[in-house]
This record gives sequence, C-alpha cells and structure tokens, in this order.
Amino acid sequence: MNDIGEVEAAVAAAFREEWGQVVATLIRVTGDWDLAEECAQDAFAQALDRWRRDGVPRRPGAWLTTTARHRALDVLRREAVGAQKLREAAVLARDEGPGDPEYDGDDSGVRDDRLRLVFTCCHPALPIEARVALTLRTLAGLTTPEIARAFLVPEATMAQRLVRAKRKIRNAGIPYRVPPAHLLPERTTGVLGVVYLLFNEGYAATAGADLVRTNLCAEAVRLARVLARLMPDEPEVLGLLALLLLHDARRATRVDTAGELVTLEDQDRTAWDKAAVDEGAALLENALRRGRPGPYQIQAAIAACHTTAATAEDTDWADIAALYGELARFVPSAVVRLNRAVAVGMSEGPEAGLALVAELEREGELDGYHLLPATRADLLRRTGRPAEAAEAYDRALELVENAAERRFLEKRLAQCRSA
Repeated sequence: MNDIGEVEAAVAAAFREEWGQVVATLIRVTGDWDLAEECAQDAFAQALDRWRRDGVPRRPGAWLTTTARHRALDVLRREAVGAQKLREAAVLARDEGPGDPEYDGDDSGVRDDRLRLVFTCCHPALPIEARVALTLRTLAGLTTPEIARAFLVPEATMAQRLVRAKRKIRNAGIPYRVPPAHLLPERTTGVLGVVYLLFNEGYAATAGADLVRTNLCAEAVRLARVLARLMPDEPEVLGLLALLLLHDARRATRVDTAGELVTLEDQDRTAWDKAAVDEGAALLENALRRGRPGPYQIQAAIAACHTTAATAEDTDWADIAALYGELARFVPSAVVRLNRAVAVGMSEGPEAGLALVAELEREGELDGYHLLPATRADLLRRTGRPAEAAEAYDRALELVENAAERRFLEKRLAQCRSA
C-alpha cells in the first residue's frame, strides 16, 4: 500500500495536468459532454483507491483516459436502447484515440483534442460568456464557483450558463472540430478570449492556497502557440502569444520561497525569463508591423513597458496610462479603467489616480471586486493617509478569495495600522 498523502498529491497533480485531455478525448468519442465529465470524475475517484493499492502508473494521463473510456463504455452499453447508443459504444470499444495510427484528426488536419474542444466551445452559436465559461470548465477543470468569481457573477447564474451552453451544442448539432481555414478568422476572437482567461486563472488564481497555477499558464501558452501556427498572419493571435510570454516571464518571481506575493516593483528582474521576454517582444514587433492593432497587441505593449524597464523606477507609467486609454477604445470595461487609474496614479500622482477610482466606485460596476478597494488602499497609502488606507484594505479583505493575496493585504493593513 502506498502512502495516502502521496497518492492524493499524485491524483491532484494529474487532475491539473490531465483533466482537459481526458474530457476532450471522451467528448470526441462519445459526443456527450455530461457523460465525458462524469466519467472523467469517476476515473479520478478510482485513481485514489487503485493508485494507493497498485502504485502511481508511469503514464497517469493514459491510465485515467483508459479508465474513463471503460466507464463511458459501461454506461453506454447499459443505456444502449437505440442504434445511436450502440454506435457510440462501438466507437469506444474500438478504443481509438489521438495516439492511434487510424486517427488522423478532423478535416482541419489538427490532431489535438484540446484545441478541437476550444473551437467547439467557442462556436458563434454560443454567447461569448458561455464560450469562455464552458471551455474553462471542460478544458481546465475549473469549478463552477471559480468560473463565477472570474466573471463576477453569482454561482447559480454561471451554473445555468453552463447547462444552456451544453444543451445548445447538443440540440444545434455543433460539430466537434477545428473549423476549416476559411472560417478561422471569424472564430478567432472567442478562442483568444478563452485562452487569455485560462492564462489569467493560472497567473492569478481566483481562489485557493496558491497565487499561481503553473499548469494553467503552461496550457494557455501551449494553446496560444498552436493558434499562432494555425494563423501566422493574424496579428491578434501573435499579440496574445506575446502577451502571455511577457507575463509568464515574470511568473517565478511573483511569489517568494514561502509562497508570499511579491509586487511588480519588488520583483527580482534578474530572475525573469529573458528568453521569454525576447520572444514576446519579437512577436509583438511582428504583430504591430501588420498595421492592424487590437486589444491583445496593446496589452502586450503594456507588458513590454514593464519587462523591458531595467528597474521599477525606469518604468514609463505615462506611456502605460496612454496605452490603457487606447485599450479602453477596444475594451470599454471598468477593469481596464481601474488599471489606467493605477498607471495615472503612478505617472501623475496618487491623488489623480484616486479621482479615477472614485468615479468607478460611484458607478458601482466593480462592487464585489477586491482589486477596487485594494487599489484605493494602495493609492491612499502612497499619499500618506494610513487610516483611510486601512479602511480600504479591510474592505478588500472582505472580498478577496486567494490565500496569497489575502496574506499580502493583511500585511499591508498591519503596516498602515502601525503607522
């Protein structure tokens, strides 16, 4: 018998790394989204028992996929009351998969089930919010509460959104494939949005003990690279990959050895991934040369302002504020305006930033978003008003879900109170 703690850790690691592949493969061979998730969950539950008895397999993903397939086959055979169910069971019984010689991908020539899953989730027949949410649920394994927090909506609302999206795919007969080349551009926006939110959930997790979920960042970068190979002449695809690489270059320095959050200005710039910075900068330059700017290119330019500054003091905050103003033309969201308020506060002084934060507070669109009071608190702290800053930190602590961010805010609060 293996140690239960080690087995639980191995299953948790396998979930982070393999969930999306297992579910994507099952959806391809069964066409049933709910069955795919159910059987994947069952496979991970079985792993807790079987791996403790037999040991962790050499290829956990293959073990989980096979176990989930067998479970799906059992379910389909029990329910095989019609020709369609029998056909689905026959497909599973043949045990075809992306590694099999007879499996050649779909008519796009793409052999990646996860990318196929992304494009299916991002079909234009689905609302944009549903596309992103469904992919985060099925591909990344995020729970419904985690996705709801990422979208700033109630959990019940998100649950209904996911149910409706799956029903729409089933009833409308939306094909499970990467679209042909002539349809790729019109389907790109939703896919890029999915990949970007997937990266964001990994880079700054909405909940849990860890601020950074490395596997989600890696998965997003991997998918962005695949998209760049599929659409090498689309500047926004290149812009997204550049953006992810420029952010990911700083990932290892965002928390210290104790798992505590490290702010951008305090990060060790010598520890940033120079190869990722250089690749991101080159991709951004390539994208901008095409003369079709878009939101991902602008965000990549903002990230480049940070990663190419030799020190925090060398950061061109005025340029960043201007870029956020340009980004607001493409993405007129309150979050973009909040980010611009930070840049204005750094370039023109904290009072100028506080004035913009006050506008957002009056509008109320970011009520419940912990970074609004956290931004107000930081600007107040920089003006030398610790008592008011402490009140804002208290409010941010009422809203924050991530443990690392919570500890950081508690530390700032203690500093303000001691002042």
